[in-house]
Amino acid sequence: MIKNDRVYVILGVDTETDVGSFTPFYEGVQHGVPKLLKLFDRHDVKGTFFFTGEAAKVNPDIAKMVAQSTSEVGCHSLYHETVGDELFPLPDVKPLLPNEVFPRIALATEWVEQASGVHPTSFRCPRLWGSTAVCNALEKLGYLCDATYPMYFYREQFAPYHPAYDDWTKCGDMKLLEIPNFADMVMQSNDPGLERDRDQWPQFRTEGADFVMNKIRGFVDFVHKKDLPAVVCLYIHPWEFIPCKESYHFGEATVTPDPFITKNCGDVALGELDALIKQLKGWGAQFVSCAELYQMYQNA
Repeated sequence: MIKNDRVYVILGVDTETDVGSFTPFYEGVQHGVPKLLKLFDRHDVKGTFFFTGEAAKVNPDIAKMVAQSTSEVGCHSLYHETVGDELFPLPDVKPLLPNEVFPRIALATEWVEQASGVHPTSFRCPRLWGSTAVCNALEKLGYLCDATYPMYFYREQFAPYHPAYDDWTKCGDMKLLEIPNFADMVMQSNDPGLERDRDQWPQFRTEGADFVMNKIRGFVDFVHKKDLPAVVCLYIHPWEFIPCKESYHFGEATVTPDPFITKNCGDVALGELDALIKQLKGWGAQFVSCAELYQMYQNA
């Protein structure tokens, strides 16, 4: 049963190509996932690893490794594509058409299950770009949770909720549980419209564990004043825990991500995540998977 006086933490691991959609490589999946599983085991915590269909298909050994751990196997679209509503434009990435959403999520689900041996029931859209079409597809496919809602952008839902069939950002009658990703709702944003400076990512490695912990304390106080449960849903990526290059050349082009995308990736990121987990555990936070959180809401 969910309790309003507790703090629940979800470690959501978006398991995808290195540096998101900007490379075709899987060094992070091969080398970052084992590091995270080892870290989680050391702290006796668990996460939800959202695999793209291709990430699972190309790396079945890693998908099975997660399935055999205490963590949860989830799904993260087919090819780390824009399945939902685009919040800002990206180079060479076009959103799926509405009629493409269901079949591609269905195929992604199939690939994840084939690789891991586990049928995923938790989903997250790449970049937290969800939509009403996505939620309706997930409902039809039998998913229980969608950990997509970007709180920094919509700024209406601050705790898990069941979406409406005609507007995924509103409360409604879906069985699907939508889990918002925590953001700083106390600060004064200096990013009019998007307000992306409220977002959590990638501050654990660019600013450090203490910085993020202060943000989490502020968020928990914010939701408790609203008499809402404190669910701190985090999102990280396996490629953040291996050394990343400033640029990548493949095919006919060189890709140079913005510096914050790869800053402090590798050992620094792993050390800061380690420190953040220690602080959260010392604070009495309870680490749960998406599936476990869903059951808590069912038993409420």
